[in-house]
Amino acid sequence: MKLSPPVTRASRFAAAAAAGLALVTIAGTQAAVAQDPAPAPAKEVHTQAIEPAGAVPGGYASWKDLLATQQRLVQAADRITAVAQEQGGGLAGIVVSAENRELRLYWKGQPPKSVDGIAGELGGDLKLSVLPARFTAKQLAAASARIAKRAGGAITSIAPNVDGSGLTVSGLTAAKARSAASDESVPVTVQTGERPALASRWNDSPPWWGGGAWRNSNLGSGCSTGFAVTYGGVTKMLTAGHCGDVGQTATDPTGEVIGSITQDNNSYDVALINASTQGYVFNNSVGNISTEFSSLVIGTASSYVGMYLCTSGAYSGTVCNSQVTATGVTIITGYTIYNLVRAEQTAHTNAAGQGDSGGPVELVNPSNTTQVYATGVITAIDTSAAVPCTGYVTTGRICSWRYYYAPWANATTAFPGIAIKVG
Repeated sequence: MKLSPPVTRASRFAAAAAAGLALVTIAGTQAAVAQDPAPAPAKEVHTQAIEPAGAVPGGYASWKDLLATQQRLVQAADRITAVAQEQGGGLAGIVVSAENRELRLYWKGQPPKSVDGIAGELGGDLKLSVLPARFTAKQLAAASARIAKRAGGAITSIAPNVDGSGLTVSGLTAAKARSAASDESVPVTVQTGERPALASRWNDSPPWWGGGAWRNSNLGSGCSTGFAVTYGGVTKMLTAGHCGDVGQTATDPTGEVIGSITQDNNSYDVALINASTQGYVFNNSVGNISTEFSSLVIGTASSYVGMYLCTSGAYSGTVCNSQVTATGVTIITGYTIYNLVRAEQTAHTNAAGQGDSGGPVELVNPSNTTQVYATGVITAIDTSAAVPCTGYVTTGRICSWRYYYAPWANATTAFPGIAIKVG
């Protein structure tokens, strides 16, 4: 897709409809930055600031100010996470609370002294609160895995409580969910109603960008591209694992071939399409799909409870003001997917829907809001939290204010050596 003259995703949808596209059901630490072994010809780039709408929590003057505070807290959280990985110990969970100007650390036992040094680096305007935890994140992850194995259809999701107090499981009926989790020694809270369903701009051109629509030519299903990466020295596009299998072909909605799926890991819901790619993602002004632009990808970001993020699926477009509510989540929807992040749009309006699977979950760079960090790719939506769809396709699909995404860590776990491509 050439952006001069501008081509909107709305016009791409018209082209897609003509081509017979089916709508189907379905920062933190920077990772290694990929070096493009053979740079593709650059498309014309039109960048613009991503500006979340709505009241800013915490008394901040602007969302940019809140995101700047969040970035400082995330950087501290990344250092604490690294300490836990290197030294072991009792990390249970971390909450990034920019609105309270606080980082809450839940730890079983006594944290290493290096954590005190990190607290001192935050400065006088931010604080680190260290709180006791009953279980570690590793203990809760092991319990989640055991429950998932015997859950059958009784449980739809399993999430560790960020404070390390136990697990929260969801099922269609409380009795069946409670029975499936009854053998665990960790406390389990049962809730009903959460129903995760796999979620699935319209005429891009190589080098391909994230946030565009793609079609599985073997299945006829539609999904979204995520982020440009390299793997094994080859340029690829990151997307959702449930969107296809190895050997199947990805095209744009007009039928132009993007490439074949070469790697697929359903347990972490990530896949790679072999393609010429470039480190940009499509975005549009929040609430206005007629204004479309590209955003430079400058690295990757970790995911913590409390963070504010944006999504940019090809069907719903750019939606901001999503807040992370849980990490390390397991969902069971036909098969089991591990280590997802759950997020919710704070106004309970559409955050993601069918067709957005594989699309970018991004963290806006507060120093330059035309840039984003790759945080993950959309996996699923909670159909019990359904709301009217917004964006490029507003009918014929299901959307939700609660969604799940595969964090960048899932890509590095599934595909060791993967690297993000920056623009």
